[in-house]
Amino acid sequence: MAVHHVTDGSRSPSGRSFLQLSRHSARWAVAFAFLAVSAFSTVPSSLYALYDRRDHLSPLTITVVYAVYAAGIVISLLLAGHLSDLYGRRAVLLPAVAVAVAAAVVFLTWTSLPGLLVARVLTGLAVGGVVATATAFIADLDAGPDGIPSRRAGIVSTAANVGGLACGPLIAGLIARYTVHGLTLPFIIFLVLLLAALAMVGLTPETRAAVHPRPKYRPQRISAPAHARGPFMAAVTGAFASFAVGGLFAGLTGTLLAASFHHSNPALTGLAIFLTFGAGVLVQTTTTHWSAHHLVAVGIVLVLAGLCLLVASVWTSPPRLALFLVSSLVAGAGQGAVLRGSLSVAISITGPEDRAGTLAAFFTAGYLGVSLPVVGAGLLEQHLGPRVTLLIFALGIGIGFVAAARVLVRPTSAPARAPLPLPLPAGRSGPVRDHMTALCPGFGARVDAATGGPAPEPSSSEESRRTDVTHTQESKS
Repeated sequence: MAVHHVTDGSRSPSGRSFLQLSRHSARWAVAFAFLAVSAFSTVPSSLYALYDRRDHLSPLTITVVYAVYAAGIVISLLLAGHLSDLYGRRAVLLPAVAVAVAAAVVFLTWTSLPGLLVARVLTGLAVGGVVATATAFIADLDAGPDGIPSRRAGIVSTAANVGGLACGPLIAGLIARYTVHGLTLPFIIFLVLLLAALAMVGLTPETRAAVHPRPKYRPQRISAPAHARGPFMAAVTGAFASFAVGGLFAGLTGTLLAASFHHSNPALTGLAIFLTFGAGVLVQTTTTHWSAHHLVAVGIVLVLAGLCLLVASVWTSPPRLALFLVSSLVAGAGQGAVLRGSLSVAISITGPEDRAGTLAAFFTAGYLGVSLPVVGAGLLEQHLGPRVTLLIFALGIGIGFVAAARVLVRPTSAPARAPLPLPLPAGRSGPVRDHMTALCPGFGARVDAATGGPAPEPSSSEESRRTDVTHTQESKS
């Protein structure tokens, strides 16, 4: 990595001299930190069978352990998800990664159920702080002189986030399967990786100076656009349902494999979760030119097919492990498509003045989808058994998808409105993006920094730097 010695106060908000990575190297440093935190967050998913053996945890307790992690993410998103726009990207990303380091230390030193709960809450807080900040940071570092990030920024962010979710359980499962230190060695390895990520983020250049005077702190405001409540509620339903599918496999795969298939192999658990999230990464990075309604339509079919295969894998006699793994792959591809399509609908119905609150509500609904159905499934399993529980879960999620389908699969155009002027980053001129558009590259409206009105049509060179299919293109599809 290229490292520069910087003393120019205009490039360093603090005005102090320090070693600094080049923008190209810094982009990959932030992506590595994003990948490390995402992978670390799903490490316990393939280890719950070992925790059960050591601490005699009930299936309900395991689901609660998973749910408090999702609660930590929601709390962090609401309290800190927007702070990098006020205090700077690096200023927020550093403490978020540090919280992940603290969680790894708790996993290693506090080996009891309370310690596991505390570590999972800390992990959730770290993920909530990293996910928005790192995505915006990567977009900032990738942007050219016109201030517009290329499509590469979205691909890198998606691969780092969801790819980390896929790799964490697989790595931990393999370590637990083939070593005798399954509950310690994975966290030692990730502790080293997180410390390396912390050091690398410390060398990145700040891309957004702190706001002065700093406004009074307020949590992220949750709001829905009054002019488009129908499409917004459908998008939120898609977020809730798609996150619930991912939560089912990440939170309950180990329990299902042990109870229904009589396999407590952590490597197998890690493989099943890897297939789920890995298929989502593949879909999200290979369908960049698909419209939102096309993505959702295909995704709903895949999710419904995956849920049917999942139920069939458990209800057949004997249960079919191969069918279970296929269901992970199919449902994972579908939930990845629905998530990306639902997000584009949520973006397309908002303007710069209400996008932050709308997306906060969108992601809050998504992470509630990770926790509430999984806890409900754990409660039902105590009384009805895994087969009936899966059937009820599949029916509930399927109905949710079908209920949102009519609006989600219909092309949605953004309401006409005058966009607000946005502040320019230091040293840049020309059209820029608002911060939530950088969080979800390719779906925002472009504005002219000087007038606040619509930006002129881009030149052919600017066109090649477009991040993704815009909502205007989606409405024409």
